[in-house]
Amino acid sequence: MEKKRLYRSRSQTMLFGVCGGIAEYFQLDPTLVRLGWVVLSIFSAGFPGLLAYIICALIIPLES
Repeated sequence: MEKKRLYRSRSQTMLFGVCGGIAEYFQLDPTLVRLGWVVLSIFSAGFPGLLAYIICALIIPLES
């Protein structure tokens, strides 16, 4: 059984592919993940959601 790993997506990318990679990992529609991230960012006063996205973009490796 192949170990499942989280990567930033190369095919489902808008900015850095973070939401696309999360969507591929959980087998969801990337649009739903993006909308969820925006809603989370709005309800957390914007900055924490943006900061989390930047941290994820730096930490999560790009899909090979």
